[in-house]
Amino acid sequence: MGKWIALGVVGLLLLVVVGGGISSYNGLVAADQDVQAQWGQVQNVYQRRADLVPNLVATVRGAANFERETLQAVTEARSRVGQISGEALRSAASDPQAMARFEQAQDGLSSALSRLLVVSERYPELRATQNFRDLQAQLEGTENRIAVERMRFNDAARRYNTARNTFPTVLVAGFFGSRFVEKAYFEAQPGTQAAPHVEF
Repeated sequence: MGKWIALGVVGLLLLVVVGGGISSYNGLVAADQDVQAQWGQVQNVYQRRADLVPNLVATVRGAANFERETLQAVTEARSRVGQISGEALRSAASDPQAMARFEQAQDGLSSALSRLLVVSERYPELRATQNFRDLQAQLEGTENRIAVERMRFNDAARRYNTARNTFPTVLVAGFFGSRFVEKAYFEAQPGTQAAPHVEF
């Protein structure tokens, strides 16, 4: 009788351990899928911005004497964004170096577009065209979407990382090696915390 009780207790413990492991694994898979889906949204809004750039450049190029260097900087920055390989994009959510390269390319395009819009202030005939105003409004809306999707991605990555590093899930994650690595976050670029210096 005592032997059967011992076997029952061992069986129950084994069932609890296996059930907990399966639950932890399934929770990690669900959290990982949430991060991947949100990463897809981030890529989607960045692609939307990249798709607006050729139309914006073509519209601005029509303005007489527009600064050639500014247009060239925008075109080159967009080209660098397009050179990020599909594999690098897929791994960026889990690879901090790939995420940094992705952010660097996107920040370069953001900077070039900002310069373009600042320089366009000197061209009232350009600013008066409906096409330019429409593209500028779409670009501003896209920049807002980028900020929102990056925030949502960071939230999904935080939830995943928290679940992954919580006991006993951390044991399951460790057992599967690189399948459940921590997710990278979007971070502010160095110097963005300081208020810009403005002179009048």
